Amino acid sequence: MAQRSSSLNKFILYENKLRFYIIASNSSDSRHRIIKIDRSVQDELVIVEDDAEYTGKEMSAMLKMLDDGNKNMGGLGKAKVIFGVAGFIRFTAGWYMILLTKRSIVALLGGHYLYHCENTEMIPVCFNHKVDKPAEEQRMMNIFKQVDMSKNFYFSYTYDLTSTLQHNLAGSTRNVHGNWSFNDRFAWNFHMITAPFRDIEASRTHWLLPLVHGHVDQAKLTVLGRVIFITLIARRSRHFAGARYLKRGVNVEGNVANEVETEQIVFEALTTPFYYPARTDDDQCRRRPNPNYTSYVQYRGSIPFYWTQESNVMRPPIEISVADPFYTAAARHFDGLLKRYGSPITVLNLIKEQEPVPRESKLRDEYTQCVNYLNQFLPKDKQMNYVPWDMSKAYKSKNQDVISILEDLAETSIQQTGFFHSGPEPFYHYLQQEGEPPNDQLWRNKISLQNGICRTNCVDCLDRTNAAQFVFGKRALGHQLYALGVVENPNLAFDSDAVNMLTEMYHDHGDTIALQYTGSALVNRVETYRRMPHWNSHSRDIIENIRRFYTNSLLDADKQAAINIFLGITNDRPIALPPVRGGYRQWFDEEHLKPPYVIEDCDQKLRDFVRYRGDFWIEYYRPLLFTSLMKHFAYSMNSTLKLPGKTAKDMNYSPFETHGARSHHTGVVQGVKRWMSSNHPSAAKKANRKPTLQPEAHWKAMEPELDRHSTEAVAKQLLDPIVSEEEEAEYQGYIDQCQELLDARFDSGERKDLELYTTAVRTASGDNDFDWVDEEPREFITYVEHGSIQYLEGSGGRREALPVTYNYERWLSGAVIA
Repeated sequence: MAQRSSSLNKFILYENKLRFYIIASNSSDSRHRIIKIDRSVQDELVIVEDDAEYTGKEMSAMLKMLDDGNKNMGGLGKAKVIFGVAGFIRFTAGWYMILLTKRSIVALLGGHYLYHCENTEMIPVCFNHKVDKPAEEQRMMNIFKQVDMSKNFYFSYTYDLTSTLQHNLAGSTRNVHGNWSFNDRFAWNFHMITAPFRDIEASRTHWLLPLVHGHVDQAKLTVLGRVIFITLIARRSRHFAGARYLKRGVNVEGNVANEVETEQIVFEALTTPFYYPARTDDDQCRRRPNPNYTSYVQYRGSIPFYWTQESNVMRPPIEISVADPFYTAAARHFDGLLKRYGSPITVLNLIKEQEPVPRESKLRDEYTQCVNYLNQFLPKDKQMNYVPWDMSKAYKSKNQDVISILEDLAETSIQQTGFFHSGPEPFYHYLQQEGEPPNDQLWRNKISLQNGICRTNCVDCLDRTNAAQFVFGKRALGHQLYALGVVENPNLAFDSDAVNMLTEMYHDHGDTIALQYTGSALVNRVETYRRMPHWNSHSRDIIENIRRFYTNSLLDADKQAAINIFLGITNDRPIALPPVRGGYRQWFDEEHLKPPYVIEDCDQKLRDFVRYRGDFWIEYYRPLLFTSLMKHFAYSMNSTLKLPGKTAKDMNYSPFETHGARSHHTGVVQGVKRWMSSNHPSAAKKANRKPTLQPEAHWKAMEPELDRHSTEAVAKQLLDPIVSEEEEAEYQGYIDQCQELLDARFDSGERKDLELYTTAVRTASGDNDFDWVDEEPREFITYVEHGSIQYLEGSGGRREALPVTYNYERWLSGAVIA
């Protein structure tokens, strides 16, 4: 049976001179628990939790009894509302308690709210807090507070934010997280919730909340009335965490710097929870899994061997500090990836290949040797897919499209690893394949799981890495929407509302990760690699580079000291060295080569999860609480309808249509037809509408005639203008002149017409390296003679318009022109 979820999300703190009392309650105040913290002892933290669960009346009686028992100490004291306890910390003497005093909702998953920590408070546990070294105590406290807990820290009461959606819903075939109920790799307050306690069970309470450091964002995609939620979650690892130049490469435990797990969750909330109600014909009333949840996970991290950089210059040289021919640290790192994510592992290396002065290229050569060395000992079907690609060189080259190459890499990786989907494909996918041979039918009638990961890196794992992860996320979004039955194929076009919204989400994601690691935002964004930079991008890049240099040179030392105290690291060396591996050839664990997620096991665990994990209703569904619609999170979150220039009328338009951009894969005739159709969108609608002048004229004839010079007549004429029949007929003729071409199919037309049109365009542009097969048509010669050579050459370098007096549209449609 799955573990029952906790829904205690309201906390009240009572304090007197001897004790703290914390009451934890659910939203409906029907369940209560209580803990007691002793304040009389300074050197030891004594916490007693009552295992009993109380109702509202029972808790009121308990509080009255406690108040009477503490009369000599002033009773329970004044109640203080808090939102949880982040942990306990000690500097030189005595313990401090970290309280969450303010929160805000940032996302909603299956009825589970995800919160951002807005403010915290640190209070001493002991009432008579005595410090032998007050100056040192104050110094360490000031350093600790440099980690701003009001920025980029997230938590949830009922959802495990440290784990992926796939692990939370479907579990895993083997243990991938260790001995904890959450993933301690991404719990940044892990030291504060475990170090004060002697036994491991003491930290498994309802009031110590794991905090995730990273980024969480959620937005709505409105598709013709259907609402699709897109959630982006970035989890920063607490291992080997720190500032840019002070944390590079890998440590002896195999943990890399700037390690971030990015999860993209796409779902359609036809029902709020992770499950559907039971069928009417089900006698046991068993819930069914909600088949509308999908997720895709990516990974970024520094290059996993020992290398360093000094921060004394703008572009410091790169030094490989330790030469390890057996790549022991890298072996531990990749073995950890196999344990957590499984195989295949795609290693996308984006650093430069050649430089005038070797800098990044040294890392590339060493990294290539590292992966090749480790791959030779893996079974052939489990070997890592190493993809070294110089992204900077491809961007500077005029004959390479960076985005297209990344899309091909993303498609290959997604096909290999898959993605999580909590249900089968839509049935109409099967109906579309009924006419195909049986071997080509690929309809999936089970859940889908992700086994494997794409590991992306550049030097800093920031600008190039974020652009690459966006393209992977865009490609994954197409597959996720296709699996949900929202789009006909996984190919999503750029410059559409859906992709524009995803681009902004990945920009915020990249800026947040960059600020945490370097102290400045991204320098190169997605538009840079699409060769569409903003007009002020150059000056912004200079400012961000200067900001990075200033932060790395002057502020990183204090920032690193604060992170170390926050994470409980006394020095950068590990307290205990990990065990030495058995051999240099067998660098991996055989068990880690097996898939961590198997469909048969995970499908059963998913059914168990939806059957027993339903406590979210107590938090989400609160009928007795008055909430205005404008304050409801799902209503006020960002969406494609809130993009600049959008109105309520845009609800009737698809968010997957490209705005003002032609498709790169359309033919010549199709492009002309779309160009002509785009010039008269309103006219085309009016052409299909029957004229209504006669009924209006008959109705107006019954009204008394007004003086056409009177104010009333002029106002009516301006408010309700009338178009004469002659003007309407003239305008209708103007529309119908190309209506026949617009109504034709895009793939219509004979081949000789297409060849004739292509040849005409080449001739008009001055390309004379070919011969006409047949005699040139008289109509075409007349058309060319009307042209002006100034269209190509121009006057003073300026391109002038081509004066066309020939009825080109009728000629294209095949009409005979006299």
